[in-house]
Amino acid sequence: MILRDDSNENEGELLAKVIKGEIPYHRIDSLTDKETAVRIRRCAIESSYGVKLEHLSMCSLDLEDATKRNIENMIGAIQVPLGVAGPLKVKGEFAEGSYHVPLATTEGALVASVNRGCSVITGSDGSNVRIFQDVMTRAPVFKLDDVVRAREFADWVKRPEVFSRLKDKASQTTRFGELVGVEPYVTGNTVYLRFSYDTKDAMGMNMVTIATEALAALIEDEFGAIPISLSGNMCTDKKPASINTIMGRGKTVVADVVIPKSVVEERLKCKPETMADVNYRKNLLGSARAGALGYNAHAANIIAAMFIACGQDAAHVVEGSTAITTMELTKYGDLYCSVTIPSLAVGTVGGGTGLGPQGDCLRLLGVKGSGNPPGTNSKKLAEIVAAAVLAGEISLIGAQAAGHLARAHAELGR
Repeated sequence: MILRDDSNENEGELLAKVIKGEIPYHRIDSLTDKETAVRIRRCAIESSYGVKLEHLSMCSLDLEDATKRNIENMIGAIQVPLGVAGPLKVKGEFAEGSYHVPLATTEGALVASVNRGCSVITGSDGSNVRIFQDVMTRAPVFKLDDVVRAREFADWVKRPEVFSRLKDKASQTTRFGELVGVEPYVTGNTVYLRFSYDTKDAMGMNMVTIATEALAALIEDEFGAIPISLSGNMCTDKKPASINTIMGRGKTVVADVVIPKSVVEERLKCKPETMADVNYRKNLLGSARAGALGYNAHAANIIAAMFIACGQDAAHVVEGSTAITTMELTKYGDLYCSVTIPSLAVGTVGGGTGLGPQGDCLRLLGVKGSGNPPGTNSKKLAEIVAAAVLAGEISLIGAQAAGHLARAHAELGR
């Protein structure tokens, strides 16, 4: 691979040393500016594998910021097509109004499907959305001598005076985060402490990890319990887990709407009772028979597309996918639809939210940065995501009830 025409001799020397293995990829950033470092790594990859990576160089990101906060060994950027669905009328406590929802995806028909669901919700006077809990968790694991000592530890950590000391210690590590609870779980001589934090507008994983590290050190000093790992998988982070479905993690959010019978028939081309039956036998019975943790049609589709667009941690889609969708007839023959998302991890500061394109999508929704008061922007984003998931569920169940799913994918999925 040949460097750009205006590359200097020093850049060529660096590239040669990288290709020879004399300079590892991670050291390049300390030897030149960020733009040159990215280009040298990309050129070295092209030379080593005999490929041309022309599209990866097309990037509007601030490389200095991205390589400092978001990525290591950067060689370029991946572009994902971005569409919008809407307007979507949301009637939340934090999101109140009509929104065009940004969806980054390569799946044909997804944006069109969500767009149809948005039309149905907006034509039904909007979706009610409420947040029932907002905590981020981290659960370190400790080893005790025996079950007697484990019981003493579990009792000790729940003493008010001990929790007060833990709360004070956590506050020393963060300006905005706050320890709000701790719950011990015992397995033999092993004890897991599931700490819960209010992280305001941040998704908060980094914040709670740093705070929990300080708490683990305090616990070891005061009680003598040995911390084995800062995360004992009782958090549970980026893995499907019943504890998140039951206890909640991140935002626990519910969206619903009553769709008039006439709207179901006109826009979804089916009947309310047919959609209710499809949802019952597919989302509820089918998911139960399969042993699924999520009881929904494709909640992960919408969550993933919005997470990628809005700079969220895409791995948290797995927790959002445990959503439960319900549909039932009202006494007037209309269709009541809801989606409950027990574990929705979103934030409007930190992580990928500082990247340019993702920041644009957050601005589109009116949630960029910290809210006033802190915490309101992340809650607003969670309400919009939940309403968008409901739109996707309504559209897909409607398509299946009307027998239109295969045709839609044939026309738009390509």
